[in-house]
Amino acid sequence: MLQFRLGTRGSPLALTQAHMVRDALLAAHALPADAIEIVPIRTTGDRVQDRALAEIGGKALWTKELDRALIDGAIDGAVHSMKDVETVRPPEITIAAILPRADVRDRLIGAESIEALRHGAVIGTSSPRRAAQIRKLRPDVEIIVFRGNVETRLAKLAAGEVDATLLAAAGLERLGRHDVGVAIPINVMLPAPAQGAVGIECRGTDSHARAMLAKIDDPQTHACVLAERALLAALKADCHSPVGALATIEGAIMTLRAELLSEDGSVHVYAQEAGAPTDQVLPIAVARDLLIGAPEEIRRLFGG
Repeated sequence: MLQFRLGTRGSPLALTQAHMVRDALLAAHALPADAIEIVPIRTTGDRVQDRALAEIGGKALWTKELDRALIDGAIDGAVHSMKDVETVRPPEITIAAILPRADVRDRLIGAESIEALRHGAVIGTSSPRRAAQIRKLRPDVEIIVFRGNVETRLAKLAAGEVDATLLAAAGLERLGRHDVGVAIPINVMLPAPAQGAVGIECRGTDSHARAMLAKIDDPQTHACVLAERALLAALKADCHSPVGALATIEGAIMTLRAELLSEDGSVHVYAQEAGAPTDQVLPIAVARDLLIGAPEEIRRLFGG
């Protein structure tokens, strides 16, 4: 039997997500366990751990090696945390499937709440969104760059390098760390676009891979993630841009809400619109509302 090769980063979380995809494919197609091979690929983002992504090339540091392996035919599919996938993708590659979304919230680790952080607390994060959202709520805190996989960051916290850090609830839960941290409500901190979603890309011309992956796609999650990514595209946002966004579907209505912030969190703007899940104008309308209402210090970070 021809093996299907799934490419993934080599971090514990990435491998866990790749095994989730493998198990879903085996179940959907009633395949034997050896029909799908997981191929770990070391990315630049995994190698460079001492600087913020925005300083050294952005989200492409998580994807370019996987993209190359996919385009070259070394793998048949690539598994990604969708929040780490840049908005503009190579034309040869398509997002073929997205698994059902997990918890979209962030978790605060090191304190019972944002209010409970000591005055002048040191917070470790390399996310411009999280940094701006925390500064908006607590202008007194100090933010330092905090990178590495989940266990590395938790170890740095335990060693006292920072008072607290923030991690995605979905990643912690996938690693069996349900007990770590306190979930922050989305009305306090909107998540990153596509947070909590695992996607699988393949070559657009590979009809076999597309058909295989289509069986594990969750249409509702896929529609929400595409809307959030379309919002980023309309904003011309990059990894320097503090933006939170979340699309949800109830019945036949999608609601897309989003927030833009200045880097220091001192100013922010919020917008939301509702429409059909397939309405491609919806993300553009939210982006327009945000930029119209945004002051200059926010517009310069986005498309304004």
